[in-house]
Amino acid sequence: MSTMLFLGLLLAALAGAVIATVLTVRGLRAVFRNSERSGRLRAAALLVGAGAVAMYAWGLLHLGYAVLQAEDGGAGSSPIEPCRQAGPQMAGLVDGYDVSFLPLRFECRLTGGGTYVTSSVPGYVTQSTIALGLISVTCGALMVSTAQRQRPPVG
Repeated sequence: MSTMLFLGLLLAALAGAVIATVLTVRGLRAVFRNSERSGRLRAAALLVGAGAVAMYAWGLLHLGYAVLQAEDGGAGSSPIEPCRQAGPQMAGLVDGYDVSFLPLRFECRLTGGGTYVTSSVPGYVTQSTIALGLISVTCGALMVSTAQRQRPPVG
């Protein structure tokens, strides 16, 4: 199952990179095609959206690497590698791990209950993804609003 999780994270990161590339190309095409305000807003929404998708894909790669380290069954694999950063006492209480996709994070499960979050996924990933996503949605909403105002009245 954990190998499947790693492969799923890797494929999702690859899909994110492809989507970010497509959005970037479409955004750049929109920059050079339209000089109207709604065209510039469309270009901004696409380019900033590409940044949000790319940042999330970057976080998925970090998460996938942490899962890969956690599943390494070789010598010195206990306690789980990503969970060692909390120190030997805390790491000795780890009995497993969980991953979270919103926000992206790797959590170490403790034997007595509870979890703690590691720094496997950098803190800036979730913050940047949310900020870029909100900016992209705002640009998209402004684009729709501007396009509706520029339309000639019907009737």
